[in-house]
Amino acid sequence: MTQNSMERLQHPGGLILVVEDEPIIRDFVCEILQEEGFQTQPMENADDALAFLEQQADKVGLLLTDILMPGKMNGADLSNCSGDQWPRIPILVMSGHETPESSGVKHPVTFIRKPWTITQMIDGVEKALGLHVTALQ
Repeated sequence: MTQNSMERLQHPGGLILVVEDEPIIRDFVCEILQEEGFQTQPMENADDALAFLEQQADKVGLLLTDILMPGKMNGADLSNCSGDQWPRIPILVMSGHETPESSGVKHPVTFIRKPWTITQMIDGVEKALGLHVTALQ
């Protein structure tokens, strides 16, 4: 485990909200991130994720969402709601079909295209966290 991973274990508010409707992908993302020292909260749709954010946004350090999902909201809608209501939370969007621009995401986000590699996922998370810190300074 890297020094950064150790620091993240002790960082309050470092929970990654993982929103993905495919159980295999959702579980795999959570496993990858947990092995890197992150805490994760899996959600199977944007509607449930928004409800979680409304109750516990102060605990969330990163929103990681797919774009296309069943439910009233998709990942683009969730990204826009999160960016509007909780601008301190960085957003990482993943999709094999859409881009943040084509789906209507209006806030700055980090994007990784599916299928991604484990390295691309970890780099995407670190980029989203790093870019957000830089943007806030």
